[in-house]
Amino acid sequence: MAKASESDGGGMRVLEFYSGIGGMRYSLMKAQVNAQVVEAFEINDIANDVYQHNFGHRPYQGNIQCLTAADLDKYGADAWLLSPPCQPYTRQGLQKDTGDARAFSFLQILELVPFLLHPPSMLFVENVVGFETSDTHAKLIEILEKTNFITQEFILSPLQFGIPYSRPRYFCLAKRKPSSFVNEFLNSQLIQSPRPLFEHFDTVAANEDGSSQEDRHKLVPSCQPIEKFIELKNPSNDLDVESSALMTGLSSDTSKTSGEDDDHEYHSLDQYYVHPSLVERWGSAMGILASVIGLQHIHINML
Repeated sequence: MAKASESDGGGMRVLEFYSGIGGMRYSLMKAQVNAQVVEAFEINDIANDVYQHNFGHRPYQGNIQCLTAADLDKYGADAWLLSPPCQPYTRQGLQKDTGDARAFSFLQILELVPFLLHPPSMLFVENVVGFETSDTHAKLIEILEKTNFITQEFILSPLQFGIPYSRPRYFCLAKRKPSSFVNEFLNSQLIQSPRPLFEHFDTVAANEDGSSQEDRHKLVPSCQPIEKFIELKNPSNDLDVESSALMTGLSSDTSKTSGEDDDHEYHSLDQYYVHPSLVERWGSAMGILASVIGLQHIHINML
């Protein structure tokens, strides 16, 4: 088994399952959570190349279905982050659920939880809308309840956080007793909110696919321009930093020039260029909101 990384540091110890290129780990860093990813698990070789490039650690690439409770106990993890394959649950797929081989590893991990000597105190699970009605979801909740976890479940869209990306996602937060959530009235519920989460909102039990189209349109004015989320590489310290150099209204000529501002150096904005024909063809499927991004004025990177 691959050697755990950062095992001697401080903070909460985290295991990242189905790590991909490191989206969960990056989120921990971005949120400035006092945590260290002591191991990541990902079977895809190319994704691991990217993960290693970004974080200096290569995830464990073995079949996680072969992991035992003793293997996981060795990490002494406080939290697990899990983003299992979505194909068994997506409405555009065959929806084979637990009969899909891509669901087997997640089910295997869940089955190990009751046998852990040192179970995590927290779990975070992410997946597509549709997972919440699956047999796999039922198994997840059943095992968490049996092993003394409290859950809160949400269907949320990035629009609610001011990000111009309109695909809702399922999230499950779980804490092991005696830990508890601040808003206990949300315990054991599946919640959605059609309003921006930085405003006051009323919670509603959700049994359907996120918010309505009308609700999503109402969220559009709350979104920030896409250039706020584009990042440039600072060659002086090799850190990813938010770019304030890109402004709405940059022309195509500007995007092909080099320069610097007070905080960042950059050689070209071509790295963010997406041909208009691709945006037109795939923008809707990828949840990109043309009215928010201002496609008429800037070339964007489809985040």
